[in-house]
Amino acid sequence: MKLEHLITMANQIGDFFSSYPDQAQARHDIANHIHRFWAHNMREQIVRHVTENQGQGLHPLVAEAIRESASVLA
Repeated sequence: MKLEHLITMANQIGDFFSSYPDQAQARHDIANHIHRFWAHNMREQIVRHVTENQGQGLHPLVAEAIRESASVLA
């Protein structure tokens, strides 16, 4: 899948969870959603993007959620 599409999808998830008053819970739920609903290769690709490109184009909350949960997602 194209990286641009993954970034768009991840940002949509981030937009939803960004309204959570508890940002730690939001990051946990973002990572959980990606883990549950994305294919393994999609997760690997977005983790690689965060690792190699500092998550360029990603909502900051999403990039942080992926950084915190990279070992579980990849």
